[in-house]
Amino acid sequence: MVVALLIGRKGSVGFPGKNTCMVLGRPLCFYPTNIAKKSTDIDKIYFSTDCPDLKSFADKNNIGIIDRPAQLATSDAYPELVFLHGYNEIKKINPDKNIELLVLLMANCATITTDKIREGIDVLRKKPHLDSAVTVSSYNSYAPHRARKENEDGVLIPFVPFETLGKPDVIVAERNALGDVWFADMGVSIVRPHCLTDWENGLPPQRWMGKKIYPIKQKAGFDVDYDHEVPLVEYWLKKYGGY
Repeated sequence: MVVALLIGRKGSVGFPGKNTCMVLGRPLCFYPTNIAKKSTDIDKIYFSTDCPDLKSFADKNNIGIIDRPAQLATSDAYPELVFLHGYNEIKKINPDKNIELLVLLMANCATITTDKIREGIDVLRKKPHLDSAVTVSSYNSYAPHRARKENEDGVLIPFVPFETLGKPDVIVAERNALGDVWFADMGVSIVRPHCLTDWENGLPPQRWMGKKIYPIKQKAGFDVDYDHEVPLVEYWLKKYGGY
């Protein structure tokens, strides 16, 4: 059985109500939910949340609701523990079913298509040595050699020591100097159950993805954390999502 698990909470600080903000006339959470419903590879869908509005949305869309505990609905709660809790609850609901894969989705991320979910599921079935398949987007403008941080004297210094990147004497400002830089864009993470039950051994910072991660490459994916990103996701949905 392939199960989709969406997560979203009510207590966002940076962008209150982001999961239900209106995007092209629909709440943001509609888009990942709709893709999950349209994906013929997904057998069941569940929504883990503490938010009454999201629970109402899930109920109206015939999606199973998992009550997210208060301790897992804080800004510093590990996503791995949220996913693990959801997985354990799904197992309780379906005691006689074998969960092959979990399709992990974020209520605030609309940049995903059914084709990308199909690609990830197919590759995991063909390559059993892989732990997961996740959507990634190339953001070379944010390559590590261009990142800076402020030191104790209020002066900007490299965020990552150039020696770590190799050959510091040839590093230049050009954004493509290090080649393509891929970021997990939170569109979808398709994982084997052991990625959640053994999450502490996963690759930081998104330990729920395991260690052997297949990149599902797409363009300009991202999750919405600020209100100024809403026009960007509308652009993405029109250009890549077919809305």
